Amino acid sequence: MSYRNIIGIALAFIGLLVGAGFATGQEVVQYFTAFGLNGVWGIIVAGIVMTLAGTVFLQLGSYFHASEHNAVFRKVSHPIVSKMLDVAVIFTLFAVGFVMLAGAGSNLAQQFGLPTWVGSTAMMVLVLLTGLLDVDKVSNVIGMLTPTIIIAVIAVLIYTLMNMPDDPAAVIDVAAQTETPIGHWLLSAFNYNGLALILAVSMSLVIGGDHISPREAGWGGIIGGFVYSVLLGLAGFVLLMGADKIGDSDVPMLVLVNEMGDTAGVLMAIVIFLMIFNTAIGMFYALGKRLSAGREKRTYPIFAAGTLAGYAMSFLGFKTLMNYVYPILGYLGMFMIVVLVFAWFRGLSKIRDESIRRDRIKSLLRLKLHPDETYDEKHDGTIGRELKESNLHHEVLFEDLVAEVTEELDSDEEVEFIPDAVDDEATDVKYYIGCDGVEEPVQKADPAVDDAAKKTTEKTTDTAN
Repeated sequence: MSYRNIIGIALAFIGLLVGAGFATGQEVVQYFTAFGLNGVWGIIVAGIVMTLAGTVFLQLGSYFHASEHNAVFRKVSHPIVSKMLDVAVIFTLFAVGFVMLAGAGSNLAQQFGLPTWVGSTAMMVLVLLTGLLDVDKVSNVIGMLTPTIIIAVIAVLIYTLMNMPDDPAAVIDVAAQTETPIGHWLLSAFNYNGLALILAVSMSLVIGGDHISPREAGWGGIIGGFVYSVLLGLAGFVLLMGADKIGDSDVPMLVLVNEMGDTAGVLMAIVIFLMIFNTAIGMFYALGKRLSAGREKRTYPIFAAGTLAGYAMSFLGFKTLMNYVYPILGYLGMFMIVVLVFAWFRGLSKIRDESIRRDRIKSLLRLKLHPDETYDEKHDGTIGRELKESNLHHEVLFEDLVAEVTEELDSDEEVEFIPDAVDDEATDVKYYIGCDGVEEPVQKADPAVDDAAKKTTEKTTDTAN
């Protein structure tokens, strides 16, 4: 396994989860701290589910080599269920989009005293203009602000620890007086998971699909889910201890940052506004792309229409929309999680076998392409048989594995690897498929293959470090 790939997957997954809702703190208050001390148990439960679901989503994406969520939905569920999940994701894109427009208004109103319509209108105009540009590049740049939110939470944590309330129990009682749209802390935790993951499912499956190793994708989900759970716990703690200051604020995290100083508050308001923008443009743009599939010329008109409709909905108010819309999305997400987790458990043995198969092919290809290693040509037939037995088309799998091995060898400073010097036959999938005995079953306990895999895995690990 490549530790570099695992960390990259984990960070990408965390980036999906740490969005505008997390940055404002309203989600954490609504789903956890509003239950007082029971909210702590809710965070623990949510963290466990998040880690499991992250592993499931990313592994399924890798296993099916997904380029979009529908490809996975169709393969793991009944056509009717698949269509229901797709509609749920489409509704989520629109709903979260208009909640973000409302949040932009509340953010600027709370920090600068502006009418809420000013922030919402400014956000709507920015989203419409950005839709004319390269949305992916803009989102990637703003996405770099995610670490800023993490730093802000840690800074508020330190400030909170240095200024703990005289009577924490009384503050917890104040937190428990907050109204919540979901009556029980356990159901609230599950609903939060549903909300967060239905937002992240599309990109999670695609991120997994970008990595050919289900094992690496799974470990990325475990690490990413765990780290996010820790961040959720930290945010929950500071918001719980600051419940007496937050009151009925629309953007509670901003209230706590302002306690650290006016400058910090202004900077945090700007960061939150940009995070809201990143989420809003992502939601409406994805909505436009999904509804205009196969009709690319209609992407922007649909995108613009969705944005304008969302702007009209935003006048219902940020907090009101979150209290009513988010629980609905959460229940839809809970259904989606059950479907995908069940499919994952049902196909776990196949996923494990496929992971071993892909690792074995990669190990042998690395050994074959490595200029300083000895390779036995008899393994060419093994590569061919493994490619034929994969759940992916052999040409697709081979192309991805060759690209990955070539990149690793080329980036290894200790290896004098020249891509152009590689024999054409070595990177021709037809050669391996045409080897003698390819149609025969693969010998799973071939010691030579396993030794080659072990040796090459050690090389890969050293390179990753």
